Amino acid sequence: MKYLAIAVAVILMLGSHTPAVAVEAESTAIQGVASVIDGDTMEIHGSRIRLHGIDAAESSQVCMERNGTAWRCGQAAALALADKIGRTSVLCEKLSMDRYGRVVARCFSNREDLNKWMVGEGLAVAYRQYSSEYVDDEVRAHEAGKGMWRTKFDMPWDWRKGSRKSEAPIETPEMLRKLVQRSYSCSPRRTCSAIGSCQEALWYLENCSWGGRLDRDSDGVPCESIC
Repeated sequence: MKYLAIAVAVILMLGSHTPAVAVEAESTAIQGVASVIDGDTMEIHGSRIRLHGIDAAESSQVCMERNGTAWRCGQAAALALADKIGRTSVLCEKLSMDRYGRVVARCFSNREDLNKWMVGEGLAVAYRQYSSEYVDDEVRAHEAGKGMWRTKFDMPWDWRKGSRKSEAPIETPEMLRKLVQRSYSCSPRRTCSAIGSCQEALWYLENCSWGGRLDRDSDGVPCESIC
C-alpha cells in the first residue's frame, strides 16, 4: 500500500505539470487573420509581428526605375504582402522579441514561408545583421531583376538613417522632365488605378483637360493613393 500511494502521488504530480508545458509550447505560435503594417511587419490578435531575417523598404520609401521615374517600393511591398495573405489564416512561429516589443517570427500562409517569399520576389532583402537564412533567395531575386532589384534603391537600413542617394534623379531635372514627357499622352484618359507613379499623375493633372478628375478633393494632389 505504501508503494501504491507513492506511485499515485508521482502520477498526480506529473499530471499537474503537463498543462503548463502545453501552454508554454503553444505560446511560441501565433495564428489568425493578419493585418499588414508594412512589408515586414504585421499584426495578429493585437500582437505586432516583425518578420524574421528580412528587411523591406519603408512605407514611404521610393525606388528609382531605370528611366528615372519614381516607384513607391515600400508601399508596393506592403500591398503585395497583403494580397498574398488575403483573409487566410497566418501562422507565425515566435523566435524572439525585439527592442520595440515586437514578436520576431517566421510566418506562413498555406504552409508557404512568407519571409522567404518576400525576399524571393525582390520585395525585401535579407537582413544579414540578424540572419543569413534568406541570403540565397536574395541572390536569386537580384540575378532575376525582381522587384526592387530592377531599380536603383537604398538598403532599408540606410534609408532609415537618412542616406537616400537613390531618390535623386540620375539625369538632370531638365533631361528627366523631357524623358518623362515623351512617354505620357493625354489619350486615352487614365484612372488612378492605371497610373504607375505620382510623377505620371502630376503630368496628367497639369497637361490634360481631364486631369482634374484625378484630384477629387481639389487640393492639388492627384491620385493620393500613390502621391
